[in-house]
Amino acid sequence: MIHPLTYVHPDAKIAPNVRIDPFTTVHKNVEIGEGTWIGSNVTIMEGARIGKNCQIFPSSVISAIPQDLKYKGEDTVTVIGDNTTIRECVTINRGTTDRNETRIGNNCLIMAYSHIAHDCQVGNYCVFSNNTTLAGHIIVGDYVVLAGLTAVQQFVRIGSHSFVTGGSLVRKDIPPYVKAAREPLSYVGVNSVGLKRRGYSTDKINQILDIYRILFVRGYNVSKALSIIETDIPVSDERDEILSFVRETGKGIMKGYTRRHTEDMP
Repeated sequence: MIHPLTYVHPDAKIAPNVRIDPFTTVHKNVEIGEGTWIGSNVTIMEGARIGKNCQIFPSSVISAIPQDLKYKGEDTVTVIGDNTTIRECVTINRGTTDRNETRIGNNCLIMAYSHIAHDCQVGNYCVFSNNTTLAGHIIVGDYVVLAGLTAVQQFVRIGSHSFVTGGSLVRKDIPPYVKAAREPLSYVGVNSVGLKRRGYSTDKINQILDIYRILFVRGYNVSKALSIIETDIPVSDERDEILSFVRETGKGIMKGYTRRHTEDMP
């Protein structure tokens, strides 16, 4: 049901069972999937592609033009996957010619006052707590949790299953499966709680711990640590994902942090 006090551009493609509350504006070149609810005072701008069964809370602005002086009006989009919830006052900008899209995956929760800038690529099952800010061109893997007031610098990558503590300034890449905290942002252990919730075995978590002790705790430089990991750690999807992530980093990875042995046990 579309409330009579809502404006929907005649060229917008709205599924039959979408609910849109009053005083919301839907611009042209917008697509909204089945079962989605859009609250009051939301602005859905050109290029929005919103999936099925999403919830968008009041005062959010979806697919506004990038806050980038290089943007010259090119035709780009914002893609939001199915079952994603966007809370109050969230702003999500569409892409530039770099990727031509900003993309958020399925089953994400983007909490109030968060901002996701142009050309960001966010995976599935991510949770961004209140006032999380992503600058442009950021890549976020699946199952990433960013606690409140986290700010991420442009072109950073954040690996899947990682957790970043509240108030963090993320200036370097964060590899998969880790917890990141302190200032400057550092490795503080493996996200064992999150991994257990997602069905990872104790043996698998211990292997990930062994990898990150070599990489972050024992004092090796990165190239030496990667060589030891490849030689000493049995082949697994997780090992290879970590090796590939670190080798492909552009901005460098966050620093290590020496911890007592008992502090990072699963």
